[in-house]
Amino acid sequence: MVLKAFFPTCCASADSGLLVGRWVPEQRSAVILAVVHFPFIPIQVKELLAQVQKASQVQVAVLGTWCHRQQEPEESLGHFLEGLGAIFSHDPWLRLCRERGTRFWSCKATYRHVSDTPGPAPEDQVMLIFYDQRKLLLSWLHPPAVLPGCQGGETTPGTGGLADIFDTVARSEVLFRNDQFDEVPVRLSHWQSEGVEASILVELAKRASGPVCWLLSSLLSLLSAASACRVRDLDWKSKELKAGAVSLRPSLLPRLWKLWPLSFIRSKLSTCEQLQHRLKHLSLIFSTEKAQSPMQLMRKANMLVSVLLDVVLGLLLLSWLHSNNRIGQLANALVPVADHVAEELQHLLQWLMGAPAGLKMNRALDQVLGRFFLYHIHLWISYIHLMSPFIEHILWHVGLSACLGLTVALSILSDIIALLTFHIYCFYVYGARLYCLKIYGLSSLWRLFRGKKWNVLRQRVDSCSYDLDQLFIGTLLFTILVFLLPTTALYYLVFTLLRLLVITVQGLIRLLVDLINSLPLYSLGLRLCRPYRLAAGVKFRVLEQEAGRPLRLLMQINPLPYGHVVRTYRLPSCGCHPKHSWGSLCRKLFFGELIYPWRQREDKQD
Repeated sequence: MVLKAFFPTCCASADSGLLVGRWVPEQRSAVILAVVHFPFIPIQVKELLAQVQKASQVQVAVLGTWCHRQQEPEESLGHFLEGLGAIFSHDPWLRLCRERGTRFWSCKATYRHVSDTPGPAPEDQVMLIFYDQRKLLLSWLHPPAVLPGCQGGETTPGTGGLADIFDTVARSEVLFRNDQFDEVPVRLSHWQSEGVEASILVELAKRASGPVCWLLSSLLSLLSAASACRVRDLDWKSKELKAGAVSLRPSLLPRLWKLWPLSFIRSKLSTCEQLQHRLKHLSLIFSTEKAQSPMQLMRKANMLVSVLLDVVLGLLLLSWLHSNNRIGQLANALVPVADHVAEELQHLLQWLMGAPAGLKMNRALDQVLGRFFLYHIHLWISYIHLMSPFIEHILWHVGLSACLGLTVALSILSDIIALLTFHIYCFYVYGARLYCLKIYGLSSLWRLFRGKKWNVLRQRVDSCSYDLDQLFIGTLLFTILVFLLPTTALYYLVFTLLRLLVITVQGLIRLLVDLINSLPLYSLGLRLCRPYRLAAGVKFRVLEQEAGRPLRLLMQINPLPYGHVVRTYRLPSCGCHPKHSWGSLCRKLFFGELIYPWRQREDKQD
């Protein structure tokens, strides 16, 4: 039978000694973790292994002997190491040896207690697999749900067998704490036995991170508690008014809600939602609770990098806005741009009130709709000119909000665009409602001609008989709606296109905000700089394959692909994205149903 021995590459040049590791019987594998060197006392080795087992919950034991004959001049040392099997009994007992003057290795595994019959002990063939102990310790093997498929030329075994190997090395970190400069009774060779590098700045940062995180977490908790207390106080007052205050007028409760319109503003403005989203991120980043899994730790790191990048980009935008008086230039250009847009809308409405594209429109309805929309444009331009003296001050304070992050500044820009194009939104709502009323009226009257009606209770179309008067009135209304439909449909089409243009601009801004909020920048940087940290599996490279010699392989880590990194560690965004198909969108547009931005808000009902 073949036995797999995972041997660390850092111990290939170590002095002779004992092999310390874990035996995995399900995989018939021996994971070598360290080499114990002379001089040592067996009882001290056993005490060390007992301490490691208690601290790491890993069944660490002496699995065999290691003899480096290139460094040992005495041939009797190998026989002495083999005799240690009587003290540290383990089945199977590994004997690894690197022969002097050659690159060949000798690997054997013997069983001492398998059979009571006299004779030599049975031996197994050993497959020696070298692995980088540091990379295996720092890497995290992902579950099969996120593993990519195997590609040609690569061998990616199932994670069921590899999980034990990765878990053994990761949980045995307590064994790697001592180096050759420490005064310990047992001298070991492992991946950092040559010495552990330390930094005073890193140690000071670790010392200071605890109190700083505790202070910031307390401040954020107080802020959240204050807002929650205000909301609970308002709820308590409203319940009192509903239950016991009989003498109060019914209109008092809506007035009380108007005094605190925070929930309404938060549900309508993207800036409030983005601030609330960042507040949750900061609360999680500065939380003093220890991460329970690598996924939570990676999520916190991704949030921290996202917030830092957001603030840095915001500061760059702030410095650009406040240099060379760019805010004043924007303020001076805003009113002429608004006048130009209003003038173009007026020309568009005058074109619609005539004979657009040679179409014959209903003159009366065309004039009523055109003058109605022109009056709205006049009101809007008057409002813009009334606000023009304060625009520069507003933009200056809005520019200061960029210090909170680029996403906050972009959210404010999206809200400003929504406010500046509010008249276009009103035009679209008026046209859509009027067009939808005509479409549903025509569909109802069309069912009347076919002797059908809509059953509201059963939510289906049933047969129905109508008298002559009903048919006459239905025919008259159907004719009127049909002749008025082209005029209404034209206005609806024009303003829907304008609304879609505004939504597209806001959608691009929202896409950039969601990209900054949800992109796992730390994981992507880790995948770029240290790809072994995110392991999707392993592949093996043959080092030696000769007849009569043990097979020697080198185990290398397959990094997780970039696409799987993004899908696995992507952060949740503050918006909810509806999954509308193109068919559903076209249906809404055809029937005149209102299309809101790419983000759907769900009203919470207590």
